[in-house]
Amino acid sequence: MNKRFIVDAHLDLSMNAIEWNRDLTKSLDEIRQREMFKSDKPDRGNGTVCLPELKKGNIGLVVATQLSRVSPLGSSLNGWNSPQQAWAMTQAQRVWYNEMEKLGEMKLIKNLPDLNNHLKIWDSAENIENLPIGYILSLEGADSLVNVDYLYEAYDYGLRVIGLSHFGPGRYAPGTKNIGGLEPRAYDLMREMSKLNMILDVTHLTDEGFEQALDFYDGPIWASHHNVRKIVPNQRQLTDHQIKRLIERGAVIGGMLDCWAMDVRFIDTVSDPWQLDIKLEMLVDHWDHICQISGNADHIGIGSDLDGIFGTEQAPWDMNSISDLQKFDPILKNRGYIDADIDKIFHGNWIQFLRNNWK
Repeated sequence: MNKRFIVDAHLDLSMNAIEWNRDLTKSLDEIRQREMFKSDKPDRGNGTVCLPELKKGNIGLVVATQLSRVSPLGSSLNGWNSPQQAWAMTQAQRVWYNEMEKLGEMKLIKNLPDLNNHLKIWDSAENIENLPIGYILSLEGADSLVNVDYLYEAYDYGLRVIGLSHFGPGRYAPGTKNIGGLEPRAYDLMREMSKLNMILDVTHLTDEGFEQALDFYDGPIWASHHNVRKIVPNQRQLTDHQIKRLIERGAVIGGMLDCWAMDVRFIDTVSDPWQLDIKLEMLVDHWDHICQISGNADHIGIGSDLDGIFGTEQAPWDMNSISDLQKFDPILKNRGYIDADIDKIFHGNWIQFLRNNWK
């Protein structure tokens, strides 16, 4: 079977490489073996993502993050004590991507010609083993931007997507498991982002922050890794109202594979995906819901978030590696999706979004 080309709109590759000390050029087996006796992080030995597995799954284009939080006094979340320290960590992560480019493993995609050329190369190649994986650079949580001037420096080195928040309190916006609206500096940042035609990722915003961001920002918007609140009723997921607003803006919503975002029964670090029978097909329930609201399959895609501080212990039990995203092909067919719509979900909607907004 010919594997469909896949775009994954959310992977924390450099965080895993730098902070988890994973050599993502190696095989998944070798990465897991190196972590066999480590216990400092809950997903040690359970990773699902590496560059060879991306190629095995025909995942030729990803949105790859920089991620570094500033942790204020009183916060229980890990983070840096100053925005300058957070910025320095994002630069270490950026340099890792640069090193992957030197090895020919990855290729930075900054504009429409880059995108079209990369897709042409992958489409025409008989063997993809030696091809670089394209990546669009995203900043998950804007804490590390010391001030708006740093936005321009980041844009110059290739940053094209920004999410204002992550988990907990943030310098620009509160995020998941918090309440409240945007900070004043967020409006200054979005004003400059709009001038640069950067993509605003609304993932992790509070409900109030979501409304404020969509009311204010006039540039392109997407939700890189978000599921449906009707199915999993917590603040991390999208309400029907939010889904409708995103559809009106021409956004794409990436389905994520963290079990607690797929099934309300799952409790991270406690539950077991196999015992609860949480499998890949459950994500299709979330996609179905969005399709029912939109009336088509034009606004859904993959934003797996795999190895985003979790591994197989918190992913569907029928997924061993990111290459198993290809299993969605027969799953979607069995659920009644036609080939054209499966192509949209696997890659077409993300690519069309970029072509619409980078033209």
